[in-house]
Amino acid sequence: MPIYEYSCNNCGKEFELLVFGSSAVSCPHCENSDITKKMSTFGMSGVDKPFAGTDTGCTSCSKTSCSSCN
Repeated sequence: MPIYEYSCNNCGKEFELLVFGSSAVSCPHCENSDITKKMSTFGMSGVDKPFAGTDTGCTSCSKTSCSSCN
């Protein structure tokens, strides 16, 4: 049951909807069904550790270890 982002081609409003299966979608503002699904991405915040495979070592230089990191 993902939440999708849409843009209405009739009134121009952007909106999000929780869609169940292949339910018909219409604009909640003008009730028109001429809509476009927008490309959306997910976001994350509060991550204090690097993702697996992305640790490059030192953040102040390109080496894997240096005196400013230790």
